[in-house]
Amino acid sequence: MQSNALSIARPNAAQRFAAAAVLGLALAVTPAIEAAALGAPDTFADLATQISPSVVNITTSSVVSASIEDGPMVPPGSPFEEFFRDFQNRNGQGDDAPRRSEALGSGFVISEDGYIVTNNHVIEGADEIKVEFYSGETLDAKLVGTDPKTDIALLKVESDEPLPFVQFGDSDLMRVGDWVMAMGNPLGQGFSVSAGIVSARNRALSGSYDDFIQTDAAINRGNSGGPLFNMDGEVIGVNTAILSPNGGSIGIGFSMASNVVAKVTDQLREFGETRRGWLGVRIQDVTPDLAESMGLTDAKGALVTDVPEGPAKDAGMQSGDVITTFDGVDVADTRELVRKVADTDIGKATQVVVLRDGKTETLTITLGRREEAEAEAVPAAAAPPAEPEVQDLLGLTVSALTPEISEKMGLPSGSEGLVVMAVDAASEAYAKGLREGDLITEAGQRKVETTGDLESRITEAREAGRKSLLLLVRREGDPRFVALSVEK
Repeated sequence: MQSNALSIARPNAAQRFAAAAVLGLALAVTPAIEAAALGAPDTFADLATQISPSVVNITTSSVVSASIEDGPMVPPGSPFEEFFRDFQNRNGQGDDAPRRSEALGSGFVISEDGYIVTNNHVIEGADEIKVEFYSGETLDAKLVGTDPKTDIALLKVESDEPLPFVQFGDSDLMRVGDWVMAMGNPLGQGFSVSAGIVSARNRALSGSYDDFIQTDAAINRGNSGGPLFNMDGEVIGVNTAILSPNGGSIGIGFSMASNVVAKVTDQLREFGETRRGWLGVRIQDVTPDLAESMGLTDAKGALVTDVPEGPAKDAGMQSGDVITTFDGVDVADTRELVRKVADTDIGKATQVVVLRDGKTETLTITLGRREEAEAEAVPAAAAPPAEPEVQDLLGLTVSALTPEISEKMGLPSGSEGLVVMAVDAASEAYAKGLREGDLITEAGQRKVETTGDLESRITEAREAGRKSLLLLVRREGDPRFVALSVEK
């Protein structure tokens, strides 16, 4: 594992940078400036001195079950397997005897009364959390709240004296190429500083609310939860992840943007939990082929695939609507819509503009709370039917949904559509993810109940000069739109 790799490639700046930046965590960010781009700072020392008292090392302790799987990996049946088992049981304990495990991370103080931000994965499952300050003072911390969706946790320590703290900056002002500096506890080596530039913005990894800043500043294990600073000493990101083939820094690190973190910490501080807005729709991006099949001029907005019971259904939202504007702001894609809805107050009556049948409609939707909605049960997976009457269309072998098939698939009473019995592996349908057991409920944004309905929609699309036909496909209770070519 590389613990001191520093990947910076800027002419005439490398020596000045390396002399001032000890290795550590972070990303690269700096505040936007209206004038010409600033050159490399002569030194980062003044900034490091300013922010150091507010950055902390975090040590967590928890009791875990120890087993042979926790030890060295050896081939099953190998003589070494018995050796390592005997080694683990040398005190007369079984494989699963509990043991205490420690983990390290970083964090930063955001208020003089002791609130501290870190990553959720740093403290997850811990029964003891200790915070070490730059001065060497160590305090016990208690957990205030966590948000696994953004990997953020809020801690609290008690101190007789006001604590030095830092403030959040506006991460939206950061530009690719701006300088940033970070501080943390890489590989458990203690307080360490690193610097770099913002390599990219608006990166998404795996979450619905991701807004990561990518940086080439050195980040290693132990840096998680540490702050990324702009040159004004404001936190514009929380270091969370790295992209690495060997577990060490290769100059591709990710920091959750401060504008996301600030909202989460405010809610954790006030409620001990997150409270995100909920629209009550399932959505997907409008791709160019979907736009063409729907007669849209631009491939943007959020396409509604399903409207279960909830705020949107109460307001008249329909499957097939394209959400173009939410609360007065244009919607580019689903990721943007999810974040806008989540950041909107619960209970707010929000104006939502949708495109339906070539015309715009404005709906007023009173938002619910996502955390309550997500606690509801999800429909069970559908099993593929057996021996129905079939027909081949668009690379699919389909059959009308009979009561017998519906029962075998565990579908709700009254379900309608065409069941996909098989998919040609060489077809466009297969390439776009259709599989045996899928249920086609709409074609051309109209219901289909028989194979004849689907044939008619294909013919209508061809006669209208369309290159593709829009299908609404359901799988395991989750709907999505797919556009398949109808050209002969």
